[in-house]
Amino acid sequence: MMRAAVIVGPGKVAVSTVDDPAPGTRGVVLAVAGCGICGTDLHLLDGELPYRPYPVIPGHEFAGTVVAAGAGVTEFAVGDRVTADPNLSCGECHHCRTGHENLCSRYQALGVTVHGGCAEYVTVPVGNCFRLPDAMPLGHAPLVEPLSCAVHGFDLLPGRVGEHYLIYGAGTMGLLMTQLAVRAGAASVSVVDLNADRLTVASRLGAAHTAVHADIFDRPEGWEVVIDCTGAVRAIEDGLTRVRPGGTFELFGVAPAGATATFSPFRIYRDEVTIVGSMAVLHSFGRAVDLLAAGAIDAETMISHRFPLDAYAEAVETFRAGTGRKLQVYP
Repeated sequence: MMRAAVIVGPGKVAVSTVDDPAPGTRGVVLAVAGCGICGTDLHLLDGELPYRPYPVIPGHEFAGTVVAAGAGVTEFAVGDRVTADPNLSCGECHHCRTGHENLCSRYQALGVTVHGGCAEYVTVPVGNCFRLPDAMPLGHAPLVEPLSCAVHGFDLLPGRVGEHYLIYGAGTMGLLMTQLAVRAGAASVSVVDLNADRLTVASRLGAAHTAVHADIFDRPEGWEVVIDCTGAVRAIEDGLTRVRPGGTFELFGVAPAGATATFSPFRIYRDEVTIVGSMAVLHSFGRAVDLLAAGAIDAETMISHRFPLDAYAEAVETFRAGTGRKLQVYP
């Protein structure tokens, strides 16, 4: 038997003793070294997702050590250190067959629709596992999943060096995007957030300019790339007005499903503004491992809080309050 955080139903979570997981023929069981908390966990806890997988163990940002492997597993062995892409695409639907597995019609994910990593142990299909470099601390490795989302977001941008970036939000994803933009050759990165402490961190991580509102920046011509990492309608509406003609606006943050935004279709037409959405992970997990190993991300700065498993409820409330940056639970 193992200990795990279990979301029993909307608004109901407990740390309980549950059955140990089994690897199956083509799976491995990991002893979880750490698990990040994400906004998706709150949506799951609050009953805001379109599916009802309860009871479910949350946690889709995790890493650990292999403690058991299925009879058909040859790629990994007991003692190997790995992280895992939590997305479980079917491989059969139109989206999967055209290379868009992140849009799978039969969406499943570890820690969302099936048991995840906020537990002492978790079972992972071998095809979702990625080996970690020996030098990478296991406590840093749960950052690979959010970083892989950011990498996918960059895959959808023009990718030209020497352009100016404006990023809304200095939470985990905004700070990851800031660091990737700097590394990708941005001429400058400006960051907007209402939280002064987060703006201080953004400056430390490479942002050239920070402010509580984009009006404060002296850039009337706009920015070539504007990225919303908030999901807030007001930020999205404001950001769309800041894109330079010929530029790109990326919707990266998760807005409520029923939210609507107002913008000028004529301006999008006249200025040839590209609007692109970025959803989760797509062929970016291995690259995120390599980037984290190469020091592209300041992992210690990104991780602001560490909680024991029994304090999962406290960790969730700390996250909900907007305190800190990436919060992790250590089973």
